[in-house]
Amino acid sequence: MSLVQEFKDFINRGNVMDLAVGVIIGGAFGKIIDSFVGDIIMPIIGSVIGKPDYSALVVGPVKLGSFLNALIGFLILAFVVFMMVKAVNKLMPKKEAPPAGPSETDLLTDIRDLLKSRP
Repeated sequence: MSLVQEFKDFINRGNVMDLAVGVIIGGAFGKIIDSFVGDIIMPIIGSVIGKPDYSALVVGPVKLGSFLNALIGFLILAFVVFMMVKAVNKLMPKKEAPPAGPSETDLLTDIRDLLKSRP
């Protein structure tokens, strides 16, 4: 099989296309989340507790303040995403559990009984 054919087979798999779509949508969704956090959530937090900026905090050569700013931003972003996923999950229809069938033991017992009843 040629390299070109292998590549075509690889690209034509459904998983690769699903992954590509997921990455593209994820990038666009990331921009929406960044805007939501930066333009809506952070101004609200800033008006309540003031704008938290620790960038000036330096311990020797370590820029601890920049790390704290990134950590706080991540925690806020993670919480917003969590709340959005929770809200979407409430809107999605609940999947009903499939009806319970006979257990494996019941099936094996039935098979055993059928085999015993054979002449």
